[in-house]
Amino acid sequence: MEKRLAIIGNTKAAVEMYARQIDSVFHGALATQIYNIQSGLPAGGIDADIVLIESNNILGYTVGRIRDDAEIIFARRTLSKRGLNLISEIPEGKDAVLVDENTEMAEDLVSALCQIGVHHIRLRPGTRRSINASRDAIQLLLSDPAPENAADSMLPSIRSLTEKRLVDDEASTFGQMLIIGPCLLDVSTIIDVGVRANLDHILNNQNIRKSYQEIVTLNIGFAAILTKTNRFESSLDIVLGAFDQGVIAVDSNGDVFACNEKARIIMDCEDASVIGANCREAFPGINFGSVLGSEAPIAETLKQIRGYDVIVTVKPVIHSEKKLGAVAIVKRYSDEERKQHAIRSQIIGKGHVAKYKFDDILGGSPAIVKCKASALNMARSDSSVLITGESGTGKEMFAQAIHNSSKRKAFQFVAVNCGALPENLLESELFGYEEGAFTGARKGGKPGLFELAHRGTLFLDEIGEMPFNLQRSLLRALQEREVMRIGGDRMINVDIRLIAATNRDLREMVKEGKFRSDLYYRLNVLPLFIPPLRSRREDIPTLIEDFKETFAWDFELSHTAREAVLYHAWNGNIRELRNCVEYITNMKIRRVDMQDLMLDLEEPAATAASAVNDSGAAIGRGNPAAADESRVSEELMKCCNDLKSRSGKGIAKYVFVLQELENAFIQLKRAGRRSLFSKAREQGVFVSEQEIRTLLVDLEKLNLVAISTGRGGTVITDRGRTALKYLMGE
Repeated sequence: MEKRLAIIGNTKAAVEMYARQIDSVFHGALATQIYNIQSGLPAGGIDADIVLIESNNILGYTVGRIRDDAEIIFARRTLSKRGLNLISEIPEGKDAVLVDENTEMAEDLVSALCQIGVHHIRLRPGTRRSINASRDAIQLLLSDPAPENAADSMLPSIRSLTEKRLVDDEASTFGQMLIIGPCLLDVSTIIDVGVRANLDHILNNQNIRKSYQEIVTLNIGFAAILTKTNRFESSLDIVLGAFDQGVIAVDSNGDVFACNEKARIIMDCEDASVIGANCREAFPGINFGSVLGSEAPIAETLKQIRGYDVIVTVKPVIHSEKKLGAVAIVKRYSDEERKQHAIRSQIIGKGHVAKYKFDDILGGSPAIVKCKASALNMARSDSSVLITGESGTGKEMFAQAIHNSSKRKAFQFVAVNCGALPENLLESELFGYEEGAFTGARKGGKPGLFELAHRGTLFLDEIGEMPFNLQRSLLRALQEREVMRIGGDRMINVDIRLIAATNRDLREMVKEGKFRSDLYYRLNVLPLFIPPLRSRREDIPTLIEDFKETFAWDFELSHTAREAVLYHAWNGNIRELRNCVEYITNMKIRRVDMQDLMLDLEEPAATAASAVNDSGAAIGRGNPAAADESRVSEELMKCCNDLKSRSGKGIAKYVFVLQELENAFIQLKRAGRRSLFSKAREQGVFVSEQEIRTLLVDLEKLNLVAISTGRGGTVITDRGRTALKYLMGE
């Protein structure tokens, strides 16, 4: 005979939620009625075999309204996994108030969360009417609709939030609020209902497990459940359904009595054909027989099952010196890899990620364009990269861009400065250590950066500063792709891509015996040289404009200041240029003169005649009038002769274009094809816009100008400025 269930709660929304849970399990096998205190209980009483009451304070309302023989169940409530995950993201040590219908219900739910393991925050109960009094604490709000009474009229606006995250609205009088989803009935309450309604056979149905995968149960006594009655065997099935790993349990005879859904997916089997079957037939790939016979567990073993790498662990179940059976834990290796990645990401923290991409590296000069193209090709490889260049050129920026363009971009980018730590500390940082390895070692040990960078990229900055004795350990780790923690006794396999950077000449250090030659050649598989700023002066205007946006300050350079900025040596490279703009910003200077730049003038600033060739070597220094024409290279002379031969009737048009680009460069501007055409018309130079396009292409082929894509315009190069002087006969 069909049992009748009455659910009594404080609000309509709550009892409707509980009814949906009950129906999802028993599928109409129970005649369910719902009642709520807000709407009132029927005067004629409630005719039900089983009464599920939401909280103790409701019991008084039911006196005289339910049958004397009715079985009463007090609901145990819990949260969904999603709600618990939201709470777990609250920073440790924060104050939080769990808001519920009344104090008693809030206290019960706080106790339930403590039982689940929420101990990282100071959690206390509260009610809707206590929100104003608790504005300094995070309000944990259930996502049921707000009641329709005036006292709670402020709650609908809160509960209408769709983003399930922490909301910090300074304009709100309620402070921080976190919507944690609805309360759910705990698994134990569902089982109580099923048992009292004689619906144990439904509880044994494997299909109901999906109903509980998102519930955080309050009763997970796994070892005790194995020895309980059939009622708790059903509970075991439900609990096992919430496990992330596959779980298979057999009795002392080797007959399978439990197999959760995850195991069924991994082992490709149906529950109907597995439950009750002997383990040797159902799971021939798992050695249950050995464990049942010897009672010796089988540690994690890698096996091939259905083409997947599966980790299998089998342990005996023994209670009171009696052999009860065995349990196997099965999990896909790929799933474990993803979990390890997530854990490493949490250990490392948000500060160890690659922020920059190639689009963040500014500049259209031939030198930087060529460098970026080489780095992009290197990103497609998995070989070691050695980045060299002067201090301040952006070596780490290139390293991060390479990582973000590689197949490892979804994993960690771990950076360490080899020159910032003493030898013993650097070794422990790189390779990690076991507990008790040395005085002051962290309890439980610590993973090294090699481990944390597993499947990602390890960036060793200032590799030239690494102590000589530590270079041998680094070489072995790179060769074998395995490390051993300090004080450890086992090798740990690591899969990393190494990028190293230095501003020192490692080849010279190898000759001097200060750097291991074998390590140098291990690192220098893909060499990448970052050009100094003085060899890409045409990028200075672009960089200055970017720094203006970064510091949110606009200014104008005088003519002498522009000359100084363009032809300064910039020994500190981009970092020095950034510092210069930051100084101007902090001093709130709008019109910048020479004396406002605060440049390091110990070395004489280069002038237009001291342009730098493609190799980075200076062609001339000092006053332009004193430049020695004999120092112009034969290659540059050939370049100018090529222009003469291309023009047929002289080089006046090429000179015009170079002159206008030079003027634009001094004014920290870029010139486009149309602006050059307008200048030509103003000066009476007869040249079409299409002809200017051809002239620019010719000049770019000779590396005299740099043409940017889109509306970036064209910039004269250092080589182009030197060629202009030669063509004009200076």
